[in-house]
Amino acid sequence: MRPSRTSPSGVERRFGDDELIVTKTDSRGVITYANDVFLRVSALTEAEAVGQPHNLIRHPAMPRAIFDLLWETLRDGQEIFAYVVNLAADGAHYWVLAHVTPSLDATGRLLGYHSSRRAPAPAAVAPVRRLYEELLAVEAGHARPADAVAASRALLTERLAGQTYDEFVWSLIPLGDAA
Repeated sequence: MRPSRTSPSGVERRFGDDELIVTKTDSRGVITYANDVFLRVSALTEAEAVGQPHNLIRHPAMPRAIFDLLWETLRDGQEIFAYVVNLAADGAHYWVLAHVTPSLDATGRLLGYHSSRRAPAPAAVAPVRRLYEELLAVEAGHARPADAVAASRALLTERLAGQTYDEFVWSLIPLGDAA
């Protein structure tokens, strides 16, 4: 049974630098596997997580434009690294540096997705939060989701100033701390 939608409490949860959050989903984004770190940090039981859409942990402070970029990248068969703020079942939030890859069978057919997340460098969160707040403000000015995403993606491109999102992500990771 899916937990009811929780409101953010403002409490930030952290997990260890030596820990990885791991989930696997099917091709529709439904969770098929969640490790113990994911379950602990998200405040979900395995029964509450497995079988549910991965957006179960979507935080309202996460811009649609970033997920649009993420899904576009994955549809193109590419991996993506992204900073994401998630919402735990108890209302706490937690930041991750996510590495999401398509999972393919031996013939190249998409089976699903694998996501490994680690704790982001604390210095990375502030600039990401500022960027995401700007994107959310633009999104809020549009009634239609498609218009919100288009406007937010345009602002993202402008703010990246010639960088790709991947380059932005990697620019915030201290040397010697790369995944």
